[in-house]
Amino acid sequence: MTIRALAAAAAAFALSFSAPAFAELKAGARAPDFAAKGALAGKPFSFSLKEALKKGPVVLYFYPKAFTQGCTLEAHAFAEATDEFRGAGATVIGMSNDKVETLQKFSTEACRDKFAVAAATPQIIKSYDVALKAVGIPTGLTKRTSYVIARNGKIVMVHSDMDYRDHVKMTLAAVRKLKG
Repeated sequence: MTIRALAAAAAAFALSFSAPAFAELKAGARAPDFAAKGALAGKPFSFSLKEALKKGPVVLYFYPKAFTQGCTLEAHAFAEATDEFRGAGATVIGMSNDKVETLQKFSTEACRDKFAVAAATPQIIKSYDVALKAVGIPTGLTKRTSYVIARNGKIVMVHSDMDYRDHVKMTLAAVRKLKG
């Protein structure tokens, strides 16, 4: 591969992460039910959307890959806001297609033992329409998409943007609105 081809591929890759992505599921839609294996505080964890919704709203956020810069920073931001989400009655769950063993380490190091992360299967990725599709991107990665799901199973807020910085602020505002 020539230097020019490498530079073009690198530029296309960078653009795919800086441009907003748009989720197909819209506010008002019913959130697809699922169960997934994951980790909480480094320990294996099973998550059921149906069971979590019995306790209150759920912030379901998809991120491309554990231990990448943006995903780690996003996990830190969610960890810092965990008490605020809990105070509003919400459960936060991060989802990627990483293996459970990777998520066990990520749940401790990046999530700071504050919230669970789970493995998004191809079926979950498809049902939430969060597959990251771009030239040069490995299959199985997800868009950076956050959903706030009310107790009745309806999606009340969707934010899909590869820039992680507004996901926590926007999902927390939506959760607080549900409570108020």
